[in-house]
Amino acid sequence: MPLALYALAIGGFGIGLTEFGILGLLPEVATDFGVSETTAGYLISGYALSVALGAVLLTAALLRFDQKKALLGLMILFIAGNLVSALATDYSMMLVGRILAALCHGAFFGIGTVVATGLVTAERKAAAIATMFAGLTIANVAGVPLGTLLGQAAGWRSTFWAITIIGIVSFISIIILVPNTSNSGEKPAPGVLRREIAAFKNPQVWYSIVLTILGFGGMFGAFTYIAFTLTDVSGFVTGAVPWLLIVFGAGMVIGNIISGKLTDRFPARTLLIAFIGLTIVLALFAAFAQNPIITIAALFLMGGFGFGTVPPLQMRIMSHAAAAPTLASGANVAAFNIGNAVGAWLGGLTIGAGLGYTSPLWVGAAMTLGALVVLLIAGRLRGGEFTRARAAELSAAAV
Repeated sequence: MPLALYALAIGGFGIGLTEFGILGLLPEVATDFGVSETTAGYLISGYALSVALGAVLLTAALLRFDQKKALLGLMILFIAGNLVSALATDYSMMLVGRILAALCHGAFFGIGTVVATGLVTAERKAAAIATMFAGLTIANVAGVPLGTLLGQAAGWRSTFWAITIIGIVSFISIIILVPNTSNSGEKPAPGVLRREIAAFKNPQVWYSIVLTILGFGGMFGAFTYIAFTLTDVSGFVTGAVPWLLIVFGAGMVIGNIISGKLTDRFPARTLLIAFIGLTIVLALFAAFAQNPIITIAALFLMGGFGFGTVPPLQMRIMSHAAAAPTLASGANVAAFNIGNAVGAWLGGLTIGAGLGYTSPLWVGAAMTLGALVVLLIAGRLRGGEFTRARAAELSAAAV
């Protein structure tokens, strides 16, 4: 794989740390700023909302710029956001820092996906996407636990200083390794945004967005409350939860890698298998969560099948918006975060209704089953083909 992909992966690693690293530090942040844990939680939900907005608005605003310069600009925003968080003197300043960092999240992955696929041949595009997103998965496996440990040992600000440094490393790596690219030649061509928006006239682009919301949202909704499931249902002690989350993260990494390779050969089949597998795993997990052995296996497989949907979902929307894939790619990243919010909200409703801590798993299974149904319907409609040849069209159209 080209070294430029690893520069993008470093950025993804930093972004993953920014998004999830604060989860284990919320009590310290809440205490330091004198706010409730509920109020501190807005640092997470506010981030997610800003990701969705930035994925569409910033991507649209940057369409007329050279993609490398756009990525560098986004990394400057990322560095600034984390620097503000590290220096925050009150909660409001911290929230501003989180929003600044979040705005670059979706646009970075949206534009980065297009850059990544342009660096390789047609038969390796999904693998290139998986390589870029590997930084995000590694952040969940190793980065988040290490960030939490660093924050607990040296103060929560130290984690954001570390992320700021990672952002600087990513910025330098992009300068050195990512080739100059342009959406429209030497000068920005008029109508770039119009052409990108026109891609949304294709119903299959909207089907792809729905698939992402339902499929990835089902997995994340179940994951949001997983700590309660592990301790109150499966019987694990609280101290075992971080190690169990590493099992989940390991599944994410492996699932992402395998899916990237398979998507390049069997794009439609890979997405179908990922949805079927995720639905079955979530349902079995919900039914047998009292069994610790099954729980551990289900965690690994949930991460594997869940993140195994990412390469084919990104490839699907880009193939159906082949002539103008950048904004569609960004919209799909926004859809990932919308799905996260919807899944978490529905899971919270079922817990609040007294259905127990396995209910988010059942909600997740229902959502991914819904995604499977939508996939089958979309595939039968005109223009719904998602084959290797169809995905290869992206190569000719995006060059």
